[in-house]
Amino acid sequence: MSLSVEIRLKRPSRIYHEGDIVSGLLVLDSKSEVRHDGISLTMEGVISLQLSPKSAGLIESIVNSSKPISIINNVVEVAKSGKIPSGQTEIPFELPLKVRGSKTLYETYHGVYITIQYSLRCDIKRSLLAKDVTKAQEFIVEHKQGVSEVAQPGPINFEMRPETLPNVRDRARIPKFLVRGHLDSEVFSLSKPLTGELTVCECERGISSIELQLVRVETCGSAEGNTREATEIQNIQIGEGDVCRGIAIPIYMVFPRLFTCATTAAPNFKIEFELNIVIIFDNDHLVVETFPIKLTRY
Repeated sequence: MSLSVEIRLKRPSRIYHEGDIVSGLLVLDSKSEVRHDGISLTMEGVISLQLSPKSAGLIESIVNSSKPISIINNVVEVAKSGKIPSGQTEIPFELPLKVRGSKTLYETYHGVYITIQYSLRCDIKRSLLAKDVTKAQEFIVEHKQGVSEVAQPGPINFEMRPETLPNVRDRARIPKFLVRGHLDSEVFSLSKPLTGELTVCECERGISSIELQLVRVETCGSAEGNTREATEIQNIQIGEGDVCRGIAIPIYMVFPRLFTCATTAAPNFKIEFELNIVIIFDNDHLVVETFPIKLTRY
Protein backbone atom coordinates (compact mmCIF):
# COMPACT_ATOMS: atom_id res chain seq x y z
CA MET A 1 0.00 0.00 0.00
CA SER A 2 1.29 3.47 -0.92
CA LEU A 3 -0.73 6.50 0.19
CA SER A 4 0.61 10.05 -0.03
CA VAL A 5 -0.98 13.30 1.14
CA GLU A 6 -0.35 16.85 -0.04
CA ILE A 7 -1.84 20.03 1.45
CA ARG A 8 -2.24 22.64 -1.28
CA LEU A 9 -3.05 26.13 -0.04
CA LYS A 10 -5.07 28.42 -2.32
CA ARG A 11 -2.62 31.29 -1.82
CA PRO A 12 0.82 30.59 -3.32
CA SER A 13 2.39 33.09 -0.91
CA ARG A 14 0.98 31.15 2.09
CA ILE A 15 0.51 34.54 3.85
CA TYR A 16 -2.69 35.04 5.87
CA HIS A 17 -4.08 37.62 8.28
CA GLU A 18 -6.29 37.27 11.33
CA GLY A 19 -9.89 36.63 10.28
CA ASP A 20 -8.93 35.23 6.87
CA ILE A 21 -10.24 31.90 5.63
CA VAL A 22 -7.40 29.44 5.06
CA SER A 23 -8.57 27.31 2.16
CA GLY A 24 -7.15 24.79 -0.26
CA LEU A 25 -7.16 21.13 -1.22
CA LEU A 26 -6.13 17.89 0.40
CA VAL A 27 -4.67 15.83 -2.44
CA LEU A 28 -4.64 12.09 -1.69
CA ASP A 29 -2.75 9.82 -4.06
CA SER A 30 -3.08 6.05 -3.68
CA LYS A 31 -2.02 3.15 -5.89
CA SER A 32 -4.93 1.05 -4.64
CA GLU A 33 -8.14 1.38 -2.67
CA VAL A 34 -7.38 2.14 1.00
CA ARG A 35 -9.66 1.83 4.01
CA HIS A 36 -9.44 4.48 6.73
CA ASP A 37 -11.06 5.32 10.06
CA GLY A 38 -11.49 9.04 9.40
CA ILE A 39 -9.63 12.02 7.98
CA SER A 40 -9.13 15.17 10.10
CA LEU A 41 -7.47 18.54 9.52
CA THR A 42 -5.93 20.51 12.40
CA MET A 43 -4.91 24.17 12.37
CA GLU A 44 -2.19 24.76 14.96
CA GLY A 45 -0.48 27.88 16.23
CA VAL A 46 2.32 27.39 18.76
CA ILE A 47 4.84 29.67 20.45
CA SER A 48 7.98 27.73 21.38
CA LEU A 49 10.40 29.29 23.87
CA GLN A 50 13.81 27.75 24.36
CA LEU A 51 15.93 28.89 27.28
CA SER A 52 19.57 29.61 26.53
CA PRO A 53 22.42 27.82 28.34
CA LYS A 54 22.76 30.95 30.48
CA SER A 55 19.42 30.13 32.12
CA ALA A 56 20.75 27.01 33.88
CA GLY A 57 19.92 27.16 37.56
CA LEU A 58 17.41 30.01 37.25
CA ILE A 59 14.25 30.12 39.30
CA GLU A 60 11.38 27.79 38.44
CA SER A 61 9.08 30.58 37.25
CA ILE A 62 11.39 31.27 34.29
CA VAL A 63 11.52 27.58 33.37
CA ASN A 64 7.71 27.31 33.56
CA SER A 65 7.30 30.36 31.31
CA SER A 66 9.37 28.61 28.63
CA LYS A 67 6.79 25.88 28.02
CA PRO A 68 5.14 25.87 24.54
CA ILE A 69 2.09 28.12 24.29
CA SER A 70 -0.86 27.03 22.11
CA ILE A 71 -2.73 29.95 20.56
CA ILE A 72 -4.68 28.03 17.89
CA ASN A 73 -5.91 24.45 17.92
CA ASN A 74 -8.84 23.98 15.57
CA VAL A 75 -9.75 20.45 14.45
CA VAL A 76 -12.30 19.65 11.74
CA GLU A 77 -13.43 16.29 10.39
CA VAL A 78 -12.79 16.15 6.67
CA ALA A 79 -14.18 12.65 6.03
CA LYS A 80 -15.79 9.91 8.10
CA SER A 81 -14.44 6.37 8.03
CA GLY A 82 -14.59 4.76 4.59
CA LYS A 83 -12.42 4.09 1.58
CA ILE A 84 -10.01 6.18 -0.46
CA PRO A 85 -10.26 5.10 -4.12
CA SER A 86 -7.18 4.34 -6.18
CA GLY A 87 -5.73 7.28 -8.08
CA GLN A 88 -5.87 10.93 -7.01
CA THR A 89 -8.59 12.33 -4.77
CA GLU A 90 -9.02 16.04 -4.02
CA ILE A 91 -10.87 17.20 -0.90
CA PRO A 92 -11.49 20.96 -0.49
CA PHE A 93 -11.19 22.56 2.94
CA GLU A 94 -11.76 25.91 4.65
CA LEU A 95 -10.74 26.94 8.18
CA PRO A 96 -11.00 30.40 9.75
CA LEU A 97 -7.81 31.90 11.16
CA LYS A 98 -8.95 32.73 14.69
CA VAL A 99 -7.21 32.50 18.06
CA ARG A 100 -8.51 30.65 21.09
CA GLY A 101 -10.41 32.86 23.55
CA SER A 102 -8.62 36.10 24.42
CA LYS A 103 -5.21 35.01 23.14
CA THR A 104 -3.21 37.23 20.78
CA LEU A 105 -2.32 36.26 17.22
CA TYR A 106 1.37 37.01 16.78
CA GLU A 107 3.26 37.10 13.49
CA THR A 108 5.17 34.09 12.20
CA TYR A 109 8.74 34.24 13.44
CA HIS A 110 11.68 31.82 13.32
CA GLY A 111 14.32 32.81 15.85
CA VAL A 112 16.98 31.09 17.91
CA TYR A 113 15.19 31.02 21.26
CA ILE A 114 11.66 32.01 20.17
CA THR A 115 9.64 30.44 17.36
CA ILE A 116 6.06 31.36 16.41
CA GLN A 117 4.75 28.85 13.90
CA TYR A 118 1.40 28.13 12.26
CA SER A 119 0.57 24.96 10.36
CA LEU A 120 -2.13 22.70 8.97
CA ARG A 121 -1.86 18.99 9.74
CA CYS A 122 -3.82 16.25 7.98
CA ASP A 123 -4.26 12.97 9.87
CA ILE A 124 -5.61 9.83 8.20
CA LYS A 125 -6.46 7.20 10.82
CA ARG A 126 -5.89 3.59 9.87
CA SER A 127 -6.68 0.27 11.50
CA LEU A 128 -4.51 -1.13 14.29
CA LEU A 129 -2.41 -3.12 11.83
CA ALA A 130 -1.77 -0.17 9.52
CA LYS A 131 0.24 2.98 10.15
CA ASP A 132 -1.59 6.31 10.37
CA VAL A 133 -0.70 8.85 7.66
CA THR A 134 0.18 12.42 8.69
CA LYS A 135 1.18 15.45 6.63
CA ALA A 136 1.85 19.03 7.80
CA GLN A 137 2.12 22.32 5.91
CA GLU A 138 3.30 25.59 7.45
CA PHE A 139 1.59 28.86 6.54
CA ILE A 140 2.64 32.41 7.42
CA VAL A 141 0.72 34.87 9.57
CA GLU A 142 1.32 38.59 9.22
CA HIS A 143 -0.49 41.57 10.67
CA LYS A 144 -2.53 43.52 8.14
CA GLN A 145 -0.68 46.47 6.72
CA GLY A 146 -2.28 49.78 7.51
CA VAL A 147 -1.56 53.47 7.81
CA SER A 148 0.08 54.47 11.06
CA GLU A 149 -1.79 57.12 13.02
CA VAL A 150 1.36 57.90 15.01
CA ALA A 151 3.70 60.57 13.69
CA GLN A 152 6.75 58.93 12.20
CA PRO A 153 10.01 59.88 13.93
CA GLY A 154 12.62 61.77 11.98
CA PRO A 155 16.13 60.63 11.10
CA ILE A 156 18.65 59.46 13.69
CA ASN A 157 21.90 61.37 13.33
CA PHE A 158 25.02 59.67 14.65
CA GLU A 159 28.71 60.32 15.07
CA MET A 160 31.30 57.59 15.65
CA ARG A 161 34.71 58.43 17.13
CA PRO A 162 36.91 56.86 19.84
CA GLU A 163 35.38 59.03 22.59
CA THR A 164 31.80 57.87 21.83
CA LEU A 165 32.49 54.13 21.93
CA PRO A 166 31.11 52.29 25.00
CA ASN A 167 32.87 49.50 26.91
CA VAL A 168 36.39 50.40 25.73
CA ARG A 169 39.23 49.56 28.14
CA ASP A 170 42.16 51.03 26.24
CA ARG A 171 41.15 53.90 23.96
CA ALA A 172 44.80 54.52 23.08
CA ARG A 173 44.75 51.38 20.92
CA ILE A 174 41.88 52.72 18.83
CA PRO A 175 42.98 54.79 15.84
CA LYS A 176 41.64 58.30 15.56
CA PHE A 177 38.63 58.34 13.27
CA LEU A 178 35.40 60.23 12.66
CA VAL A 179 32.32 58.81 10.95
CA ARG A 180 29.10 60.82 10.62
CA GLY A 181 25.78 59.71 9.22
CA HIS A 182 22.10 59.09 9.81
CA LEU A 183 19.42 56.43 9.69
CA ASP A 184 16.26 57.69 8.01
CA SER A 185 14.19 56.63 11.06
CA GLU A 186 14.20 54.48 14.19
CA VAL A 187 10.93 52.86 13.05
CA PHE A 188 10.98 50.84 9.82
CA SER A 189 8.29 49.06 7.85
CA LEU A 190 9.08 45.41 7.14
CA SER A 191 7.84 45.89 3.58
CA LYS A 192 10.41 48.61 2.90
CA PRO A 193 14.22 48.68 3.21
CA LEU A 194 16.17 50.14 6.09
CA THR A 195 17.90 53.23 4.70
CA GLY A 196 20.32 56.00 5.59
CA GLU A 197 23.90 56.98 4.83
CA LEU A 198 27.29 57.42 6.46
CA THR A 199 30.49 59.30 5.63
CA VAL A 200 34.02 58.51 6.78
CA CYS A 201 35.24 62.03 7.50
CA GLU A 202 38.72 61.00 8.67
CA CYS A 203 40.63 57.93 9.80
CA GLU A 204 44.35 57.59 10.55
CA ARG A 205 44.37 53.86 9.72
CA GLY A 206 43.25 52.06 6.63
CA ILE A 207 39.76 50.53 6.59
CA SER A 208 39.16 47.02 5.28
CA SER A 209 35.35 46.85 5.53
CA ILE A 210 32.19 48.66 6.66
CA GLU A 211 29.25 46.37 7.43
CA LEU A 212 25.63 46.43 8.56
CA GLN A 213 24.59 43.74 11.02
CA LEU A 214 20.91 43.09 11.77
CA VAL A 215 20.48 41.57 15.24
CA ARG A 216 17.50 39.91 16.94
CA VAL A 217 17.16 40.41 20.69
CA GLU A 218 15.02 37.66 22.23
CA THR A 219 13.88 37.83 25.85
CA CYS A 220 12.23 34.85 27.54
CA GLY A 221 10.83 34.84 31.07
CA SER A 222 8.53 36.91 33.27
CA ALA A 223 8.62 39.90 35.60
CA GLU A 224 10.37 37.73 38.19
CA GLY A 225 13.33 37.01 35.95
CA ASN A 226 14.27 36.51 32.32
CA THR A 227 17.04 35.65 29.89
CA ARG A 228 18.02 38.03 27.09
CA GLU A 229 19.97 36.88 24.04
CA ALA A 230 21.18 38.82 20.99
CA THR A 231 22.05 36.90 17.81
CA GLU A 232 22.88 37.94 14.26
CA ILE A 233 20.25 37.63 11.52
CA GLN A 234 22.21 38.91 8.54
CA ASN A 235 25.35 40.87 7.69
CA ILE A 236 25.73 43.12 4.65
CA GLN A 237 28.91 44.83 3.50
CA ILE A 238 28.36 48.44 2.36
CA GLY A 239 32.01 49.44 1.98
CA GLU A 240 34.95 47.31 0.88
CA GLY A 241 38.56 48.33 1.32
CA ASP A 242 39.88 51.71 2.37
CA VAL A 243 36.84 53.76 1.35
CA CYS A 244 37.20 57.34 0.15
CA ARG A 245 37.00 60.01 2.81
CA GLY A 246 34.23 62.60 2.65
CA ILE A 247 31.96 60.63 0.31
CA ALA A 248 28.50 59.52 1.51
CA ILE A 249 27.96 55.74 1.50
CA PRO A 250 24.31 54.59 1.25
CA ILE A 251 22.88 52.40 4.03
CA TYR A 252 20.39 49.97 2.51
CA MET A 253 19.10 46.67 3.91
CA VAL A 254 16.07 44.55 2.97
CA PHE A 255 14.49 42.66 5.89
CA PRO A 256 14.33 38.84 5.54
CA ARG A 257 10.77 37.49 5.84
CA LEU A 258 10.88 34.51 8.22
CA PHE A 259 13.63 35.77 10.54
CA THR A 260 11.99 39.13 11.31
CA CYS A 261 8.55 40.19 12.47
CA ALA A 262 6.93 43.28 13.94
CA THR A 263 8.61 44.20 17.22
CA THR A 264 6.68 42.21 19.83
CA ALA A 265 6.21 42.49 23.59
CA ALA A 266 4.21 39.73 25.33
CA PRO A 267 3.84 38.81 29.03
CA ASN A 268 6.55 36.11 28.89
CA PHE A 269 8.64 36.98 25.83
CA LYS A 270 9.86 39.91 23.75
CA ILE A 271 11.23 40.10 20.21
CA GLU A 272 13.25 43.23 19.49
CA PHE A 273 15.80 44.27 16.87
CA GLU A 274 19.01 46.24 16.64
CA LEU A 275 21.25 47.49 13.84
CA ASN A 276 25.01 47.41 14.28
CA ILE A 277 27.29 49.52 12.12
CA VAL A 278 30.66 47.76 12.11
CA ILE A 279 33.92 49.35 10.94
CA ILE A 280 36.84 46.93 10.51
CA PHE A 281 40.31 48.46 10.28
CA ASP A 282 43.19 47.02 8.25
CA ASN A 283 44.72 45.50 11.40
CA ASP A 284 41.49 43.49 11.95
CA HIS A 285 40.46 45.57 14.96
CA LEU A 286 36.84 46.72 14.77
CA VAL A 287 34.46 49.23 16.31
CA VAL A 288 30.67 48.88 16.57
CA GLU A 289 27.83 51.35 17.00
CA THR A 290 24.45 49.85 18.01
CA PHE A 291 21.03 51.33 17.23
CA PRO A 292 17.77 49.90 18.66
CA ILE A 293 15.16 49.89 15.88
CA LYS A 294 11.44 49.16 15.86
CA LEU A 295 9.91 47.08 13.05
CA THR A 296 6.25 47.43 12.04
CA ARG A 297 3.84 46.44 9.24
CA TYR A 298 2.95 50.07 8.48
